[in-house]
Amino acid sequence: MDVILDNPIYKIVGQAADELGIQAFAVGGVVRDYFLQRHCTDIDIVCIGNGIELAKAAARAVNPNIEVSYFKNFGTASFHYHHKGENIQVEFVGARRESYRRDSRKPIVENGTLEDDQNRRDFTINAMAVSVNSDSFGQLVDPFGGIRDLNEGVIRTPMDPDITFSDDPLRMMRAIRFASQLGFYIQDSTFEAIQRNAERIKIVSAERITTELNKIVLSPRPSVGFKLLEKSGLMKLIFPEFSNLKGVDTVGSRGHKDNFYHTLEVVDNVAKCSNDLWLRWAAVLHDIGKPATKRYDEKLGWTFHGHEVRGSKMVKKIFTHLRLPLDAKMKYVEKLVLLHLRPIILSEDEVTDSAVRRLLFDAGDDIDDLMILCEADITSKNEEKVRKYMRNFKIVRKKLVELEEKDRIRNFQPPVGGEDIMTTFGIPPCHEIGIIKDAIKDAILDGKIPNDREAAWQMMLELGNELGLKPVE
Repeated sequence: MDVILDNPIYKIVGQAADELGIQAFAVGGVVRDYFLQRHCTDIDIVCIGNGIELAKAAARAVNPNIEVSYFKNFGTASFHYHHKGENIQVEFVGARRESYRRDSRKPIVENGTLEDDQNRRDFTINAMAVSVNSDSFGQLVDPFGGIRDLNEGVIRTPMDPDITFSDDPLRMMRAIRFASQLGFYIQDSTFEAIQRNAERIKIVSAERITTELNKIVLSPRPSVGFKLLEKSGLMKLIFPEFSNLKGVDTVGSRGHKDNFYHTLEVVDNVAKCSNDLWLRWAAVLHDIGKPATKRYDEKLGWTFHGHEVRGSKMVKKIFTHLRLPLDAKMKYVEKLVLLHLRPIILSEDEVTDSAVRRLLFDAGDDIDDLMILCEADITSKNEEKVRKYMRNFKIVRKKLVELEEKDRIRNFQPPVGGEDIMTTFGIPPCHEIGIIKDAIKDAILDGKIPNDREAAWQMMLELGNELGLKPVE
């Protein structure tokens, strides 16, 4: 079978390889994605020879000014170039065989043949190679039936899966990530090997694990990956807080929903609306505080009072453990977890202007994402209940727009600040200043006064008088 390699880089690399007298092949993900008709900007080249020399020769042919990055110890090199407005990365390595020590993912590397290189690949769908040399350009080398597995939607290892996963345990995460991204099925014997080798994941760094976890979160249906992580035994090792959501407790005939599967529904619902990684993480973590707050009440049944507060406080610990960023992205997730019940509670009662103003004030620029999360959180099988919530959410959204246009509440700062109060009454920083500022803020949010300086100034004078403060003459 010939593969149509339409990017000119392949012929450039092939000509450089011909001049060096070595064989070169496009390999791995770029070949897989060609058959899946997926766009790919990362090109891997394996050669039977010196990968660094080939990279330098190919780069000179593309543009003499291209800088080649290389790692002599690993025999790898790469460069970037622009093609049709895109940044393409081309990485080169000499064909090699690998062996592993039990306590490390770092292989002992020796020069090898194309067959050796394909044997060390993680999955059959990633072990295909396509020649770029002029005399065999476009010819596919597929010793493990990668094309067949692509057509059948199967993920399996080229060699013994126990050896594959024990050698490099990150491949277990990659198998599940590919299943989640592509909607593929992990072959039974391959998945059973993941279950047997799950404990080996402990030698992999948190950063590498989370890179794969983020790709699962960003997949079309994240629930596919999360279910496989749980079934394989990996979840309790890499993300125990999420695994703890699973299960249903009952007292008599009264049970609660399984929060693990509910959360997966919510994440999938969000995934239909947004590709934002951090909004999806907010969905993953929105009920993470439920196991710690679960209580049984004879009158109410199972309750999870305060789970949004507990969950919000857990976010930093989880982000730290998973080596996720402890910056504004984490704060965003904390906020959405904390506020995720507010629109739902609001939609259960009369939707008042005051309540909507407070929601808009607390959520700020994240209000639209919060509404996406809250609508995704409605997973009841009671169709009438769902219709009621969605009807009321429409009212909430309409009021949010109307009140934002009228009152400019989003991210607002009270028109009268602490400096104004101190200057007006000639006082130093004190408790009374906070009382006045909070009262003005609440009055604006409750609609008692408009969000303008004149009304706020008048209220400041009245409150000061009540507190025994006199304006400076």
